[in-house]
Amino acid sequence: MSKKQSLSLNPTERRASIALAGLFAARMLGLFLLLPVFAVAASGLPGGDDPARVGLALGMYGLTQAFMQIPFGLASDRWGRRPVVLAGLFLFVAGSVVCALSSDLTWITLGRAIQGAGAISAAVTAWLADATRPEVRTRAMAMVGGSIGLSFAVSLVAAPLLVGWGGLAGLFWTIALLGVVCLAVARFVVPVVPLAPRPAQPARPVQVLTHVDLLRLNFGVFCLHLIQVAMFVVVPPLVIRLGGLDSAELWKVYLPVILISFVFMVPAVFVAERHRAHRAMLRMAVAGLVVVCALLAPASQSFLGLVAGLTGFFVMFNILEALQPSLVSRVAPSELKGLALGFYNTSQALGLFLGGALGGALAVWGGPAAVFLAAAVLSAIWLAATWGLRPLGTGH
Repeated sequence: MSKKQSLSLNPTERRASIALAGLFAARMLGLFLLLPVFAVAASGLPGGDDPARVGLALGMYGLTQAFMQIPFGLASDRWGRRPVVLAGLFLFVAGSVVCALSSDLTWITLGRAIQGAGAISAAVTAWLADATRPEVRTRAMAMVGGSIGLSFAVSLVAAPLLVGWGGLAGLFWTIALLGVVCLAVARFVVPVVPLAPRPAQPARPVQVLTHVDLLRLNFGVFCLHLIQVAMFVVVPPLVIRLGGLDSAELWKVYLPVILISFVFMVPAVFVAERHRAHRAMLRMAVAGLVVVCALLAPASQSFLGLVAGLTGFFVMFNILEALQPSLVSRVAPSELKGLALGFYNTSQALGLFLGGALGGALAVWGGPAAVFLAAAVLSAIWLAATWGLRPLGTGH
């Protein structure tokens, strides 16, 4: 097989990558649809005038996700990816139906907890890793990352329209329908991929928990998503103020920024795979994140500077979103890949949770510049941690 052929997705890999990216995108769209409108749409419900209760309802999903990623990942190693993904999607649909039928914020919070309990990110990522060869895996992960970015941009346009059409209940029924679509894709479209045979002396879970390189990658995704959420505490108001836009027009900035970032992300992923330079590309992207976050503090004084900084941020963000789970799947023992990705996704969820709290506190203390500079400092600490990563082969 030629080098060119080996770096192309074969038909099974292509089908699995497209199907799982679509599944991820539809499920994430169901989550992103709430972000632009929930605080406003929930104001008419009992308890909806309490920002703390609204925040709890919105954040409850992430909390149960953080608790359930590891059990679902470990279960997928033992019983297979498909049954675990189907069980998680069933919980997601059930939680969405509870939210759609709810008339107060307490029941919506419970429904959000049920939604989050279907924590399938690790199982889906492990399924994609099972279905792809190591030399094309980062490209497949990039397809998933790209689909998530597009679903975020679509949600900014669709959410206000859906709430205007059917209210908050109509939005949750739409989310439930997206979950049903995901169930169909997972059951009938994604190809069956057998789990790797268990070795005579399988790795123990504690080896995954204490593996130094996996801990570095977990720390990386924690930092990345903490920075993302912290920045988006201050970015939307800046875009609105500097660009003279309203909240319904934010997509006019986010959509082109995300699309342009994909244009730059794709060649970076190809270079990393062709030259097996995953560690070097990881360090370059984290270093780029340090620079972008540091420059955002002065650049965010103007609309064009802010948009340029956001574009640079999403270029680095999308490269790292593709590289890191691919590296986790390479480093982890093949029989505990789901568990390793469960720890990885738990770290991600904790970063999402803390990012909002820290971003808000920093914004109150020192304004947007404090958030951007703190993100640059955290990125620099992360960059120092990446230098310990050991050389990686192409096998599992």
